[in-house]
Amino acid sequence: MRIQAKIMQDEFSRILLSRGYSLELATESAKNFVNNSLDGMYSHGVNRFPRVIEYIDKGYIKVDAKESVEQSIGAIEIWNGNLAMGNLVATHAMQRTIDLAKIHGIGAVAIKNTNHWMRGGAYGWQAANAGCASICWTNTMPNMPAWGSIEAIIGNNPFVLSIPRKNGKHVVVDMALSQFSYGKIEEYKLLNKELAVYGGFNKEGKLTKDPKEIEESLRPLPVGYWKGSALSVGLDIFASFISGGLSTPLIGQECESEYSLSQIMIAIDVKKLDSYNNSDDILEKTLELLKAAKKDKEDTEIRYPAEREYRTRVENLEKGIPVNEDIWDKIRKL
Repeated sequence: MRIQAKIMQDEFSRILLSRGYSLELATESAKNFVNNSLDGMYSHGVNRFPRVIEYIDKGYIKVDAKESVEQSIGAIEIWNGNLAMGNLVATHAMQRTIDLAKIHGIGAVAIKNTNHWMRGGAYGWQAANAGCASICWTNTMPNMPAWGSIEAIIGNNPFVLSIPRKNGKHVVVDMALSQFSYGKIEEYKLLNKELAVYGGFNKEGKLTKDPKEIEESLRPLPVGYWKGSALSVGLDIFASFISGGLSTPLIGQECESEYSLSQIMIAIDVKKLDSYNNSDDILEKTLELLKAAKKDKEDTEIRYPAEREYRTRVENLEKGIPVNEDIWDKIRKL
Protein backbone atom coordinates (compact mmCIF):
# COMPACT_ATOMS: atom_id res chain seq x y z
CA MET A 1 0.00 0.00 0.00
CA ARG A 2 1.03 3.64 -0.49
CA ILE A 3 0.27 6.60 1.77
CA GLN A 4 0.44 10.22 0.62
CA ALA A 5 3.03 12.32 2.45
CA LYS A 6 0.39 14.77 3.75
CA ILE A 7 -1.64 11.95 5.35
CA MET A 8 1.48 10.50 6.96
CA GLN A 9 2.55 13.94 8.21
CA ASP A 10 -0.85 14.54 9.80
CA GLU A 11 -0.89 11.11 11.44
CA PHE A 12 2.61 11.45 12.91
CA SER A 13 1.83 14.97 14.12
CA ARG A 14 -1.40 13.78 15.74
CA ILE A 15 0.41 11.07 17.70
CA LEU A 16 3.24 13.37 18.81
CA LEU A 17 0.70 16.00 19.92
CA SER A 18 -1.05 13.31 21.98
CA ARG A 19 2.26 12.67 23.77
CA GLY A 20 2.57 16.32 24.84
CA TYR A 21 4.61 17.98 22.07
CA SER A 22 3.73 21.50 20.95
CA LEU A 23 2.26 21.88 17.47
CA GLU A 24 5.53 23.41 16.22
CA LEU A 25 7.77 20.61 17.51
CA ALA A 26 5.34 17.83 16.59
CA THR A 27 5.16 19.17 13.03
CA GLU A 28 8.95 19.54 12.77
CA SER A 29 9.70 16.06 14.11
CA ALA A 30 6.98 14.45 11.99
CA LYS A 31 8.38 16.16 8.89
CA ASN A 32 11.74 14.48 9.49
CA PHE A 33 10.11 11.03 9.62
CA VAL A 34 8.08 11.76 6.49
CA ASN A 35 11.05 13.12 4.52
CA ASN A 36 13.10 10.05 5.43
CA SER A 37 10.27 7.89 4.11
CA LEU A 38 9.94 9.98 0.95
CA ASP A 39 13.61 9.35 0.20
CA GLY A 40 13.11 5.60 0.57
CA MET A 41 14.70 5.39 4.03
CA TYR A 42 11.68 3.64 5.52
CA SER A 43 13.85 1.94 8.14
CA HIS A 44 14.47 5.38 9.71
CA GLY A 45 11.10 6.85 8.80
CA VAL A 46 7.70 5.19 8.91
CA ASN A 47 9.06 1.81 10.06
CA ARG A 48 10.92 3.40 12.97
CA PHE A 49 8.13 5.66 14.18
CA PRO A 50 6.35 3.13 16.47
CA ARG A 51 9.61 2.41 18.32
CA VAL A 52 10.19 6.14 18.89
CA ILE A 53 6.73 6.42 20.46
CA GLU A 54 7.61 3.42 22.63
CA TYR A 55 10.77 5.25 23.78
CA ILE A 56 8.67 8.31 24.63
CA ASP A 57 6.25 6.19 26.62
CA LYS A 58 9.15 4.53 28.48
CA GLY A 59 10.68 7.91 29.31
CA TYR A 60 13.88 7.44 27.29
CA ILE A 61 12.87 10.45 25.18
CA LYS A 62 11.89 13.42 27.34
CA VAL A 63 8.93 15.29 25.83
CA ASP A 64 9.46 18.43 27.92
CA ALA A 65 13.25 18.55 27.38
CA LYS A 66 15.16 20.91 25.11
CA GLU A 67 18.79 21.01 24.05
CA SER A 68 21.09 23.52 25.79
CA VAL A 69 24.47 25.11 25.00
CA GLU A 70 27.09 24.28 27.63
CA GLN A 71 30.14 25.91 26.03
CA SER A 72 30.89 28.20 23.10
CA ILE A 73 34.43 28.59 21.72
CA GLY A 74 34.43 30.67 18.55
CA ALA A 75 33.19 28.39 15.77
CA ILE A 76 32.62 25.44 18.14
CA GLU A 77 29.76 24.79 20.54
CA ILE A 78 29.18 21.96 23.01
CA TRP A 79 25.53 21.00 23.52
CA ASN A 80 23.62 18.85 25.97
CA GLY A 81 20.69 17.14 24.25
CA ASN A 82 19.01 16.58 27.65
CA LEU A 83 17.43 13.42 26.17
CA ALA A 84 15.07 15.47 24.00
CA MET A 85 13.71 14.08 20.71
CA GLY A 86 16.78 13.08 18.70
CA ASN A 87 15.72 14.30 15.27
CA LEU A 88 14.78 17.71 16.71
CA VAL A 89 18.11 18.11 18.55
CA ALA A 90 20.05 17.07 15.43
CA THR A 91 18.09 19.42 13.15
CA HIS A 92 18.63 22.36 15.51
CA ALA A 93 22.31 21.48 15.97
CA MET A 94 22.95 21.30 12.24
CA GLN A 95 21.21 24.65 11.75
CA ARG A 96 23.45 26.18 14.40
CA THR A 97 26.47 24.55 12.73
CA ILE A 98 25.44 26.17 9.44
CA ASP A 99 24.98 29.54 11.14
CA LEU A 100 28.47 29.29 12.67
CA ALA A 101 29.89 28.37 9.26
CA LYS A 102 28.27 31.44 7.69
CA ILE A 103 30.07 33.56 10.30
CA HIS A 104 33.44 31.83 10.58
CA GLY A 105 33.67 29.80 7.36
CA ILE A 106 33.47 26.61 9.41
CA GLY A 107 31.20 25.61 12.28
CA ALA A 108 30.96 22.64 14.61
CA VAL A 109 28.55 21.46 17.27
CA ALA A 110 29.29 18.48 19.52
CA ILE A 111 26.28 16.98 21.31
CA LYS A 112 26.11 14.73 24.33
CA ASN A 113 23.19 13.06 26.08
CA THR A 114 20.91 12.99 23.04
CA ASN A 115 18.64 10.44 21.39
CA HIS A 116 18.72 8.58 18.06
CA TRP A 117 18.80 11.11 15.24
CA MET A 118 16.90 8.76 12.88
CA ARG A 119 18.41 9.12 9.37
CA GLY A 120 21.78 10.85 9.45
CA GLY A 121 21.61 11.78 5.77
CA ALA A 122 18.80 14.24 6.57
CA TYR A 123 21.37 16.56 8.17
CA GLY A 124 23.73 16.21 5.23
CA TRP A 125 20.89 17.34 2.97
CA GLN A 126 20.07 20.14 5.40
CA ALA A 127 23.62 21.48 5.20
CA ALA A 128 23.88 21.06 1.43
CA ASN A 129 20.56 22.88 0.89
CA ALA A 130 22.11 25.78 2.84
CA GLY A 131 25.16 25.79 0.57
CA CYS A 132 27.48 24.03 3.02
CA ALA A 133 29.62 20.95 2.79
CA SER A 134 29.28 18.87 5.94
CA ILE A 135 30.51 15.90 7.93
CA CYS A 136 28.52 14.48 10.83
CA TRP A 137 28.27 11.26 12.76
CA THR A 138 26.77 9.65 15.83
CA ASN A 139 27.63 6.81 18.12
CA THR A 140 25.07 4.16 19.07
CA MET A 141 24.38 1.55 21.69
CA PRO A 142 26.71 -1.49 21.47
CA ASN A 143 25.35 -3.39 18.45
CA MET A 144 28.42 -4.74 16.65
CA PRO A 145 31.45 -6.79 17.76
CA ALA A 146 34.92 -5.29 17.53
CA TRP A 147 37.03 -7.23 15.05
CA GLY A 148 38.22 -10.41 16.76
CA SER A 149 35.35 -10.38 19.28
CA ILE A 150 32.00 -12.13 19.38
CA GLU A 151 30.44 -9.65 21.81
CA ALA A 152 28.55 -6.51 20.72
CA ILE A 153 30.77 -3.82 22.27
CA ILE A 154 31.11 -1.15 19.53
CA GLY A 155 28.51 0.71 17.46
CA ASN A 156 27.74 0.70 13.75
CA ASN A 157 28.12 4.48 14.14
CA PRO A 158 26.43 6.15 11.12
CA PHE A 159 28.65 8.57 9.18
CA VAL A 160 27.46 11.32 6.81
CA LEU A 161 29.34 13.47 4.30
CA SER A 162 27.62 15.95 1.97
CA ILE A 163 28.71 18.19 -0.90
CA PRO A 164 26.26 20.77 -2.30
CA ARG A 165 25.43 21.02 -6.01
CA LYS A 166 23.88 24.08 -7.62
CA ASN A 167 21.08 21.98 -9.15
CA GLY A 168 20.01 20.72 -5.72
CA LYS A 169 20.86 17.09 -6.50
CA HIS A 170 23.51 16.99 -3.80
CA VAL A 171 26.10 14.30 -3.18
CA VAL A 172 25.34 12.80 0.24
CA VAL A 173 27.16 9.80 1.69
CA ASP A 174 25.08 8.24 4.47
CA MET A 175 26.35 4.94 5.80
CA ALA A 176 26.41 2.82 8.91
CA LEU A 177 29.71 1.15 9.69
CA SER A 178 28.04 -2.24 9.51
CA GLN A 179 27.50 -3.72 6.05
CA PHE A 180 23.77 -3.19 6.62
CA SER A 181 22.24 -0.90 9.23
CA TYR A 182 19.92 -2.55 11.74
CA GLY A 183 17.07 -0.57 10.18
CA LYS A 184 17.85 -2.08 6.79
CA ILE A 185 18.17 -5.57 8.34
CA GLU A 186 14.73 -5.10 9.89
CA GLU A 187 13.35 -3.91 6.56
CA TYR A 188 14.61 -7.06 4.80
CA LYS A 189 13.17 -9.19 7.61
CA LEU A 190 9.74 -7.59 7.15
CA LEU A 191 9.94 -8.33 3.43
CA ASN A 192 11.06 -11.90 4.21
CA LYS A 193 14.06 -11.42 1.90
CA GLU A 194 17.72 -12.35 2.16
CA LEU A 195 20.36 -9.62 2.12
CA ALA A 196 22.09 -9.08 -1.23
CA VAL A 197 25.51 -9.93 0.24
CA TYR A 198 26.75 -11.35 3.55
CA GLY A 199 25.66 -8.97 6.29
CA GLY A 200 26.90 -10.64 9.46
CA PHE A 201 27.37 -13.84 11.40
CA ASN A 202 24.87 -16.31 12.84
CA LYS A 203 25.12 -17.77 16.33
CA GLU A 204 27.46 -20.48 15.03
CA GLY A 205 29.88 -17.82 13.77
CA LYS A 206 29.20 -18.43 10.09
CA LEU A 207 28.63 -15.63 7.59
CA THR A 208 24.96 -15.27 6.66
CA LYS A 209 22.59 -13.29 4.46
CA ASP A 210 19.63 -14.06 6.73
CA PRO A 211 18.53 -10.85 8.52
CA LYS A 212 16.81 -12.83 11.30
CA GLU A 213 20.03 -14.69 12.14
CA ILE A 214 22.00 -11.44 12.31
CA GLU A 215 19.44 -9.85 14.63
CA GLU A 216 19.61 -12.90 16.90
CA SER A 217 23.41 -13.03 17.05
CA LEU A 218 23.99 -9.24 17.32
CA ARG A 219 26.97 -9.79 15.03
CA PRO A 220 26.60 -7.59 11.93
CA LEU A 221 29.65 -7.46 9.69
CA PRO A 222 31.72 -4.24 9.96
CA VAL A 223 32.36 -2.59 6.59
CA GLY A 224 35.93 -3.36 5.55
CA TYR A 225 36.19 -5.96 8.33
CA TRP A 226 38.88 -4.74 10.77
CA LYS A 227 39.03 -1.31 9.08
CA GLY A 228 35.34 -0.69 9.73
CA SER A 229 35.82 -1.82 13.31
CA ALA A 230 38.72 0.63 13.76
CA LEU A 231 36.76 3.50 12.19
CA SER A 232 33.79 2.78 14.47
CA VAL A 233 36.01 2.99 17.55
CA GLY A 234 37.71 6.17 16.30
CA LEU A 235 34.46 8.02 15.53
CA ASP A 236 32.95 6.92 18.83
CA ILE A 237 35.89 8.13 20.92
CA PHE A 238 36.11 11.40 18.96
CA ALA A 239 32.41 12.19 19.50
CA SER A 240 32.38 11.30 23.20
CA PHE A 241 35.75 12.96 23.88
CA ILE A 242 34.79 16.30 22.28
CA SER A 243 31.21 16.43 23.58
CA GLY A 244 32.01 15.08 27.04
CA GLY A 245 29.30 12.46 26.55
CA LEU A 246 29.16 8.69 26.77
CA SER A 247 31.04 6.34 24.46
CA THR A 248 29.33 3.29 22.99
CA PRO A 249 30.70 0.80 25.60
CA LEU A 250 29.59 3.18 28.39
CA ILE A 251 26.13 3.55 26.83
CA GLY A 252 25.85 -0.23 26.98
CA GLN A 253 26.97 -0.22 30.60
CA GLU A 254 24.87 2.68 31.89
CA CYS A 255 21.71 2.80 29.74
CA GLU A 256 18.77 0.42 29.35
CA SER A 257 18.56 1.02 25.61
CA GLU A 258 19.80 3.33 22.81
CA TYR A 259 19.84 6.80 24.37
CA SER A 260 22.31 9.30 25.84
CA LEU A 261 24.25 9.27 22.57
CA SER A 262 27.12 11.52 21.42
CA GLN A 263 27.17 13.28 18.04
CA ILE A 264 29.32 15.63 15.97
CA MET A 265 28.16 18.18 13.34
CA ILE A 266 30.67 20.04 11.13
CA ALA A 267 29.82 22.40 8.25
CA ILE A 268 31.88 24.52 5.85
CA ASP A 269 30.41 27.48 3.95
CA VAL A 270 31.82 26.67 0.51
CA LYS A 271 30.72 30.02 -0.93
CA LYS A 272 33.42 31.72 1.15
CA LEU A 273 36.13 29.72 -0.63
CA ASP A 274 38.04 31.27 -3.55
CA SER A 275 37.84 27.87 -5.24
CA TYR A 276 34.03 27.76 -5.07
CA ASN A 277 33.26 28.52 -8.74
CA ASN A 278 35.86 26.09 -10.06
CA SER A 279 34.91 23.48 -7.49
CA ASP A 280 31.43 23.07 -8.93
CA ASP A 281 32.87 22.46 -12.42
CA ILE A 282 35.27 19.87 -11.01
CA LEU A 283 32.41 18.16 -9.13
CA GLU A 284 30.20 17.95 -12.23
CA LYS A 285 33.04 16.61 -14.40
CA THR A 286 33.90 14.07 -11.72
CA LEU A 287 30.32 12.77 -11.56
CA GLU A 288 30.15 12.68 -15.37
CA LEU A 289 33.30 10.53 -15.55
CA LEU A 290 32.05 8.33 -12.72
CA LYS A 291 28.79 7.54 -14.47
CA ALA A 292 30.56 6.94 -17.79
CA ALA A 293 32.92 4.33 -16.31
CA LYS A 294 32.95 0.87 -17.92
CA LYS A 295 30.24 -1.34 -16.39
CA ASP A 296 30.62 -4.93 -15.25
CA LYS A 297 27.15 -5.67 -16.73
CA GLU A 298 25.29 -3.81 -19.44
CA ASP A 299 22.18 -3.23 -17.31
CA THR A 300 24.19 -1.96 -14.32
CA GLU A 301 23.72 1.69 -13.36
CA ILE A 302 26.62 3.52 -11.74
CA ARG A 303 25.21 6.03 -9.27
CA TYR A 304 26.71 8.75 -7.12
CA PRO A 305 25.76 8.79 -3.41
CA ALA A 306 22.15 9.97 -2.89
CA GLU A 307 21.19 9.82 -6.58
CA ARG A 308 18.70 7.02 -5.90
CA GLU A 309 17.25 8.88 -2.90
CA TYR A 310 16.51 11.93 -5.04
CA ARG A 311 14.68 9.80 -7.63
CA THR A 312 12.76 7.92 -4.93
CA ARG A 313 11.65 11.23 -3.40
CA VAL A 314 10.20 12.39 -6.72
CA GLU A 315 8.39 9.06 -7.23
CA ASN A 316 7.01 8.86 -3.69
CA LEU A 317 5.77 12.45 -3.78
CA GLU A 318 3.78 11.56 -6.87
CA LYS A 319 2.58 8.03 -6.03
CA GLY A 320 2.65 8.00 -2.24
CA ILE A 321 5.02 6.35 0.24
CA PRO A 322 5.16 2.53 0.27
CA VAL A 323 4.12 1.29 3.71
CA ASN A 324 3.88 -2.15 5.29
CA GLU A 325 0.19 -2.61 6.12
CA ASP A 326 0.85 -4.08 9.56
CA ILE A 327 3.12 -1.16 10.51
CA TRP A 328 0.61 1.42 9.27
CA ASP A 329 -2.17 -0.30 11.19
CA LYS A 330 0.01 -0.22 14.32
CA ILE A 331 0.68 3.50 13.81
CA ARG A 332 -3.02 4.30 13.33
CA LYS A 333 -3.76 2.64 16.69
CA LEU A 334 -1.11 4.61 18.64
